[in-house]
Amino acid sequence: MSGLLAVIGKGKDPQLVKELSTRMSHRGPDESDLHIMENGSIICHESLSIIDLKSGKQPIQGTNKAWMVHDGEIYNYQELKDTVLKDHTFRTKSDSEVIVHLYEEFGYKFCNMLDGDFAFVIIDGDNYIAARDAVGVKPLYYGLDERGRIYFASEMKSISDQCKSFSTFPPGHYYTGKTGFVKYYNPEYEDYSKANQALDLDLIRQTLINATRKRLMSEVPVGVLLSGGLDSSLTSAIAARLLKESGKKLHSFSIGLDTDSPDNIAARKAAEFLGTEHHEVHFTVAQGVAVLEKIIYHIETYDIISVRASVPMYLLSQAILEQGVKVILSGEGADEVFGGHLYFRNAPSTEEFQKETIERVQKLFTADLLRADKSTMANGIETRVPFLDKQFLDATIRIKPEEKQPKTYDGIEKYILRKAFDTPENPYLPTEVLWRQKEQFSDGVGYNWIDELIEYCATQVSDEQLAGANAEFPYNSPTTKEAYLYRSIFHKFYPQISAAQTVRKWIPKWQENQDPSGRANAAHLEGNFEDTKSRMAV
Repeated sequence: MSGLLAVIGKGKDPQLVKELSTRMSHRGPDESDLHIMENGSIICHESLSIIDLKSGKQPIQGTNKAWMVHDGEIYNYQELKDTVLKDHTFRTKSDSEVIVHLYEEFGYKFCNMLDGDFAFVIIDGDNYIAARDAVGVKPLYYGLDERGRIYFASEMKSISDQCKSFSTFPPGHYYTGKTGFVKYYNPEYEDYSKANQALDLDLIRQTLINATRKRLMSEVPVGVLLSGGLDSSLTSAIAARLLKESGKKLHSFSIGLDTDSPDNIAARKAAEFLGTEHHEVHFTVAQGVAVLEKIIYHIETYDIISVRASVPMYLLSQAILEQGVKVILSGEGADEVFGGHLYFRNAPSTEEFQKETIERVQKLFTADLLRADKSTMANGIETRVPFLDKQFLDATIRIKPEEKQPKTYDGIEKYILRKAFDTPENPYLPTEVLWRQKEQFSDGVGYNWIDELIEYCATQVSDEQLAGANAEFPYNSPTTKEAYLYRSIFHKFYPQISAAQTVRKWIPKWQENQDPSGRANAAHLEGNFEDTKSRMAV
């Protein structure tokens, strides 16, 4: 886990490049390093040590003249070393090093061999390759300066004032100077018409367990974000079981405005049931408002739901760091895979339901993944997401949509995921947690958070400013005072049009109220599924 920066081309001042890299020092507080290639290209790395704490520093040199920087984790690195790379000699025990050796063995066509979350750049003389993982768990940007040099960086802040144009690097692609962008990740599930697989609850359960097991790989303490919702509670339940096998106890973390916030209440129930070492954090609306500018600087977006949710996630990650935990598991992705957002209930057909699940997974890198990575990495915490494991996606997205569509099961969203872990003989979670109604993270921390945040924004933006928003911000113009405030803060740090164009606003479909809060959907008012036993019998 780290921050990377690469400048491909001659003539860039190494000291300036080093300063640009340190703008991301929060991503890698353990070590910082730079390497200048013979042709003048420069690669930098801000390191957060997770695997091979002693010798795994980056940039890493391959067998010959190729050098590499990498952000993320490669979960199958040992398998690769034991098989296709068995004849290679490694300089470190780091998971990252397999990437440069795969390049030396297979050229550009090796990204599909990697099982993990990654962004990397390899420079080999005048050749180079940059790539990003399948769904964009790890962030990556690219840009061009006035002299034609190409830049790659984990965060926009390192290149935004250096490039005449820049953009988000697309997930599931690699880029070389010879080929341009190449889409290497082409799963069958991207074709909605191939959602024809029968429901297999055992397969859902086992692939999620396997995905979680991989993500416990670490030489530093691992914890879980436990909001008390289905997704984080399941990853917590699985992780707690797996760690117990090796005699370890899981640290879990929740946050809310007070002890009575919806998430904190549910998280306590789950933590008590699972036997985790639970840490509950409280914050005030005033504390949240005080870090708004810092949040928007770090997450590099003005998307409303991302800002709302990043504030408590950032504050929680501060508390996690104080406990000495450097890696956390989180539940992002389940809502998109299984149609868990409440607006999915209004899908006009199973076909549209399936298309939306696919699109939401494909665009997660613009919203939840961006927020999950950057709001925690702002405090040097690595976030891992088992629900976006490639094998899990293959096993679940192609399930027939009529099996997943919520209205088929009396409005209980993510019904089949709940059923997969509804094992009375050996329960994973308490019934009231397993069947709890969906709450978006920014809602679950306490409804007053969003309500009072909106009120605060209204005091900071005049009617005249909002009326002139189209002229002031012609691209993606804000339409509410809350949106205007976030956009103006973003513009303060990132005034370039290229910066504004990297942002995608998350807007729910098929509902009249376009506010991204889950409470804007009428289904939120239908109750908390207290009669779970009768609903479970559907």
